[in-house]
Amino acid sequence: MDLLTMSGIRKSFSGVPVLSGVDLHVARGEVHALLGENGAGKSTLMNILTGSYAADAGTVTFDGRDITGASIKAVERAGIAFVHQELNLFNDLLAYENIFLGQEETGPLFSLRKRSMIEKARDLFDRLGVDIDPTALVADLKQSQKQLLEISRALFFNARLLILDEPTTALNTAEVEHLFRIVRALRDQGTSFIFISHKMPEVFELCDTYTVLRNGSFVAEGRIADTTPREVTGMMVGAAISERGAWEPRETGERVLSLDHLSGPGFSDVSMEVRRGQVIGLTGLMGCGSTELMQCLFGLTRPTSGSVEVFGRRLSGGSIHEAMKAGVAMLPSDRKENSVVPDMSLLENMYLSEHVLSARRPVINGAAEQERFERYQRLLSIKANSSSDSVLSLSGGNQQKVFMARWLNTEAELLLLDNPTQGIDVGAKAEIYHLILELARQGKTVVINTLEIPELREVADVCYVLYEGRIVKRLEHDEIDEQTVMLYSTNSVADDLPVETNE
Repeated sequence: MDLLTMSGIRKSFSGVPVLSGVDLHVARGEVHALLGENGAGKSTLMNILTGSYAADAGTVTFDGRDITGASIKAVERAGIAFVHQELNLFNDLLAYENIFLGQEETGPLFSLRKRSMIEKARDLFDRLGVDIDPTALVADLKQSQKQLLEISRALFFNARLLILDEPTTALNTAEVEHLFRIVRALRDQGTSFIFISHKMPEVFELCDTYTVLRNGSFVAEGRIADTTPREVTGMMVGAAISERGAWEPRETGERVLSLDHLSGPGFSDVSMEVRRGQVIGLTGLMGCGSTELMQCLFGLTRPTSGSVEVFGRRLSGGSIHEAMKAGVAMLPSDRKENSVVPDMSLLENMYLSEHVLSARRPVINGAAEQERFERYQRLLSIKANSSSDSVLSLSGGNQQKVFMARWLNTEAELLLLDNPTQGIDVGAKAEIYHLILELARQGKTVVINTLEIPELREVADVCYVLYEGRIVKRLEHDEIDEQTVMLYSTNSVADDLPVETNE
């Protein structure tokens, strides 16, 4: 008998169907992949399962009990936990406090049993092989540790079904392998998982079964061993994806960006030249310094030595407005923390950056901004009903497209894209790749930071591999492959030759 059965689930928002009779079956002790493009209905289905939304029709059965319409607390008590992609942790609390939040152990006069809770949290971390100090402030933890803390919190209260939404986004290769070992061990002990991911290699490495949704409808289910990544991708997007990469060589122009022995927080002695129309890739293991380098180029931090020139103009650094005026734009990786303005509409979120640059104009031309929004909506295939909708009404991938439009709207010439396809499905990724290459053909210059090597193969003319804040290798497009990048990312290659960083 299945542990979870969702049958005929239907849901509409404002009369627009989001789920149309969807079924989902998850057995005991299995890892079940829930697959589909952003906007396919995965999040809505999981929100119905966990009590955040009420279904318009259909039934939900868990462990033989009907839990249709149950509250969030009732679902949690039944043994279902949702580990969201955008983590729900309190940064100003300690690790053990996050675990026991709302279920604290108390003694006489409601005093907290801190020692007991700390020891239980430590025992849990030890059993799972998680390297976290229970008394550490969550704000001081690495993103990967926060991910494992969220999973540990769910397991502490004996969840029998864990929903993992893009759990590997912030993890490096070793941390992904560690997480998968934990999942497999728990699966073998009878715990079930719903694994939501757009990374096909991970799905085929970890999962036992799958369900595919498309446009709010059930498409297929089956055993992972009986299908292929290409077949599953075709089910998700409704058509086969071409094997041919989109990258092709192109002419480049004058020098746009020049770094001369640049050092700053998290990186050191970086030199490179980037020309108009180039797509430059940055990569390495999590924490290699590539994100910090981008943040410095955009003025979030000030360099400690060396220089930055954009179009021949030397930037003093430490000023975002200076960088924007020089024609630099940056799409940060954590959209929840750094991009989303939840109280603003889609239209307002899009034109925000452009109006920072044109702040002296006191009047916003609503008609002109609406026209721009519609143009970018067509260009980026943003799935939205109205520009007046809240940005939070969109799926993560469509939110990311709005933020891409935000920076394109400034007419910046140098685009810094930090993990631009994070949490985006395969169809939307292909659209972003083609957009990046089209921008390069039009003369824009793009620097993209990503941990996904196939992504670099799709778009990068040149790739710089960083290790502990330093460039250790420069690779031409044809030299970029998983093995080579990993060798240099992990400092596993003794390369005594000086790194060539200029064209």
